[in-house]
Amino acid sequence: MAQLHKLELQTQIRSSPFKIFDVYKNKTYLMPKISPDKLKTVEILEGDGKSVGSVRLWTYVMGIPVIAKDKIVAVDEEKKSITFELIGGEVTKYFKNFKATFEAIAQTDKNMVKWTLEYEKASEDVPNLHSHLEFLVNMAMEIDAYLVVEGDLMELYKTFKLTIHVTPVGRQIFDWTLDYENE
Repeated sequence: MAQLHKLELQTQIRSSPFKIFDVYKNKTYLMPKISPDKLKTVEILEGDGKSVGSVRLWTYVMGIPVIAKDKIVAVDEEKKSITFELIGGEVTKYFKNFKATFEAIAQTDKNMVKWTLEYEKASEDVPNLHSHLEFLVNMAMEIDAYLVVEGDLMELYKTFKLTIHVTPVGRQIFDWTLDYENE
């Protein structure tokens, strides 16, 4: 009998949970611009790309380019969470089912992003999804960094372009370039 696996990982963020949830729900088109080394494209195949039933095609890089097709199965505005299941692409060759939930959490002393992966392996030889979970959390950290800097810059400059790269090595390291125009 196949076993259902569950992995969770959360990290603290500095941006507003509302803003990061907005990117994951309504502005996925920004993700390849924010994190071009990890995410190449997000295409909407069915629906509006942000509501239950929408189908999206993601091309991302985990050493090699990977394609995944997902379907949004739940959106909770109050909890700031989105759940989707993978319905196509390379990952589905190795898993009978794969569901991921993103949640942006506001706490009194800090804000958090939490990713939960629930999956059933096609065979016991398939490794667990720790690298996928780390990938998702690292991408959330890059989006968070973008939102923090973008918020500060929007108060100072009329236009700007920002590229951020986050490399976790026991601590956060940010490499970024900035072009701006004063008001």
